[in-house]
Amino acid sequence: MVVISNAKAVNPQTGQVEAVPRHTEIPNLLAKKICHGLTVPEIQG
Repeated sequence: MVVISNAKAVNPQTGQVEAVPRHTEIPNLLAKKICHGLTVPEIQG
């Protein structure tokens, strides 16, 4: 049996994939890491 604890986000323009936790809220530092890994601009807010 395979247990998947993360979802995956894909940047369709580059094909880059990042694991994303299935929590409703994630820390800002992790969000920045995901954005960086997908080569998308960081969300300001």
